[in-house]
Amino acid sequence: MHFHSRLLRRAALCVFLCLPAMLPVGAQPAPAPNAAAQTASVPALAAAPELRSLPAIQAPTVNGANPYGLQALWAQGDWVARTTLVILVIMSVASWYVLLTKLVAQTRMGGQGKHANQSFWAADTVRQGADTLQEGSPYRFIAESALEATRKHDGLIGQVDLNTWVTQSIERAVNTIHSRTQEGLAVLATVGSTAPFVGLFGTVWGIYNALVKIGASGQASIDKVAGPVGEALIMTAIGLAVAVPAVLGYNWLVRRNKVAMDTVRAFGSDLHTVLLAAVARRDATPVAAAV
Repeated sequence: MHFHSRLLRRAALCVFLCLPAMLPVGAQPAPAPNAAAQTASVPALAAAPELRSLPAIQAPTVNGANPYGLQALWAQGDWVARTTLVILVIMSVASWYVLLTKLVAQTRMGGQGKHANQSFWAADTVRQGADTLQEGSPYRFIAESALEATRKHDGLIGQVDLNTWVTQSIERAVNTIHSRTQEGLAVLATVGSTAPFVGLFGTVWGIYNALVKIGASGQASIDKVAGPVGEALIMTAIGLAVAVPAVLGYNWLVRRNKVAMDTVRAFGSDLHTVLLAAVARRDATPVAAAV
C-alpha cells in the first residue's frame, strides 16, 4: 500500500514537468513585456502612416475671439442676414428713443398739472389764471380755448347755447391733448409686434444656410452647421431683446397717459363750471346796475 502511494506521487510529478513540452507552440504563454518594450512601442505607433494622416488635436483657445459671436455674424453673414440685423437695430433705437422722449414729456406734463392746480385757481379771473400757466402747457391750451369760445359766441355760433358751445370747445381741446400724448406709441406697438417675426426670419434664413452647407459638403459635421445655427440663434435672441422692452414700455406709457389725461379732464370740467359762472355774473351785472 505504501509502495503504491509513492509510485503515484512520482508519476504525477513526471506529468507536471512534461506538460509544457506537450503543449502546442501557439498555446504556450508569452512572456510579459517589460517596461522598455512598452516604451519602445509608443514611437512605433506614432510613426505609423495611418496615424500620421490624422489631424492633430489642438487645445481650445480660452482668450481667442468667439467665432460665432456678433462680429462673426456680421463678417460671415450674407446681405440678407446683415439687412435683418440692421432692421432690428433701427427698431431698437426707435423704440428706446420714443420711450425716453415720452417719459420726459409725461414727467413735464405732471409738473405742469401741479403748477396749474396751485396757481390757476388762486387767480381772480379766468384770464388772469390763464396768464399764470406756463407757455406750451396743455392746461393753458384748454384755458385759452375756453376763453376763445366765449369771445366768439356770435353770428351762427351765437345761435348755439353758450353752455353747449363752451363744452364742445373744451372737449376738442382735451381730445387734441390726448392725441398729442398718443404720438409715438404706435412705434412701440409696431416694434413689439413685428420684431419677433423679423428675428424669426433671420432664424429661418440661418437654418437655410446650414442646410445648404450640409448639402454642399456632403457631411453633417459640426463645423458646417455651428456657424449658421449660431447665426440663427443670435437673430432670435436679438428679435426678442428688441420686442420685450417695446411691449413693456408701451404698456407703461399708456398707463401713465391715462393718469395724466384724468387730471386734464378734471381741469377742463372745473374750468367749464367756473367759466360759465363768470359769464353769468358778467351778464347779470348790467341788469343789476340798471335796477
